[in-house]
Amino acid sequence: MPDLALSEDAAVVLALAGTAIPFSHSAESEAEHWLRILRMHGEVGHAMQALGVGERPLEGGRVPREATQRFRRGGENVVDLVTARAVDLAKGRSARAVATVDVFEAVRAIYGSFFDDVLYSHGASAEELEERLAHAPEEGTPAASC
Repeated sequence: MPDLALSEDAAVVLALAGTAIPFSHSAESEAEHWLRILRMHGEVGHAMQALGVGERPLEGGRVPREATQRFRRGGENVVDLVTARAVDLAKGRSARAVATVDVFEAVRAIYGSFFDDVLYSHGASAEELEERLAHAPEEGTPAASC
């Protein structure tokens, strides 16, 4: 459990990723799962939808990298890595809760060009999304403890 509360949307994103990511067969597949989850939740979801980021990649998108490239970091759970990075990012901006913006930035930091390429193939660049998010309001209240 992170030492900073998660917003409701960030909690949903991380929970969904925890169920989807283990079934990925490549870094691109993992990045695709993150994108599909993020585009439906929180300020990141609103921004992606406003930019026209679709459920499926656009025709003629970037050529995917070799699917044989394996991405796992020593067996560690990538959702835990993203969560830890998102908590650090939220603390760095003195937020009261981890938001989907923090999860998005953590995913970008961990996946790098894998995620940027997937985002681009769905119709937006990371820079366009960051610009849109710079003007977004702070995400809602922390999720209730169970």
